Amino acid sequence: MTAQLPFLPFSRPTIDEDTIAAVGDVLRSGWLTNGGPQVAAFEAQLSAYFGGRPVRTFNSGTCTMEIALRIAGVGPGDEVITTPVSWVATANVILEVGATPVFADIDPVTRNIDLDKLEEAITPRTRAIIPVYLAGLPVDMDRLYAIADKHKLRVVEDAAQAFGSTWKGRRIGAFGDFASFSFQVNKNLTTGEGGCLVMNTAEEAALADKFRLQGVTRSGVDGIDVDVLGGKYNMTDIAAAIGIGQMKTIDVVNAHRRTLAAHYFKSFGLDFEAQTGAQLPQQAFDTSNWHLFQIILPDRGPTTRADFMTHMKSDFNVGTGFHYAPIHLFTLYREMGFKEGMFPESERIGRLTVTLPMFYAMTEADVERAVAAVKSVLAK
Repeated sequence: MTAQLPFLPFSRPTIDEDTIAAVGDVLRSGWLTNGGPQVAAFEAQLSAYFGGRPVRTFNSGTCTMEIALRIAGVGPGDEVITTPVSWVATANVILEVGATPVFADIDPVTRNIDLDKLEEAITPRTRAIIPVYLAGLPVDMDRLYAIADKHKLRVVEDAAQAFGSTWKGRRIGAFGDFASFSFQVNKNLTTGEGGCLVMNTAEEAALADKFRLQGVTRSGVDGIDVDVLGGKYNMTDIAAAIGIGQMKTIDVVNAHRRTLAAHYFKSFGLDFEAQTGAQLPQQAFDTSNWHLFQIILPDRGPTTRADFMTHMKSDFNVGTGFHYAPIHLFTLYREMGFKEGMFPESERIGRLTVTLPMFYAMTEADVERAVAAVKSVLAK
């Protein structure tokens, strides 16, 4: 009977009619791609959101990190420290610039990179750090930047999931070094696909302009030059129009997500962890934007994550996901010498993490339905 209820996905974007109409206006304008008025307007709004810092938009939240590393001068012979628990793009961009990825294990409570282990991993070859704000939860920003300053390292914040997250009342991206955000379809603010990079100076922004469009610099009516190796990473005006529409409601969206997260904790109850052996996320309502709500399954019993996810869908019509498999155990990284046992917390979390439904159109009744399903499956 429960399975006959409508499918509850783990994520679903909300695009209002005004935004759909705005995309239609762009299509009718004839200016669809790079350098258009919608991109310029979106970048201006983002810059204001981040306290006036330079911002450039791109076609993904992956190339933003690669470009940040290139602006920072990171390349062959350099090491960059990051976490094993992230989407593989976080480490792949290190390889893309010719540098060597170095992993540090995670904190079992926050599930973010353990800053003690990060500092232990620093060598004379370390040039940068890429911390990841998993599910929208920042690391200890004061400690992060104290470490970076002490060792003279650049920081490329993988804030893909943290649009609207804060640290001591300040928005992530409004301070610090580079901050990279993703606008992929399941993010709190989406452009379908896309991302932005927050930088420090006009000079860095000018270099980002070159890197995102083939290294080209134009001057006068027909002047053109290429002095760096760039790619094709620009955001389209179509995507920017969606982003502008999303900016109008982002604070409301994030507030609702916090309400849903609070209702998750209330619905699970104080004894859920003790009764099941599962682990709920940290209750970080003063910092996280609650991009994801993730539980850690009990590390015991016959039920695998695959079984759990299958029963959630087949028995209760509730969708789930997992974020993420440990990067160092992918074949590409095993071939570099990484192996099981090197980062035990990352491997445990990577094996047992499950993402529950969390999106703007959800109701508290949807939360209760998801929690009831979790409890029923774990009780089997």
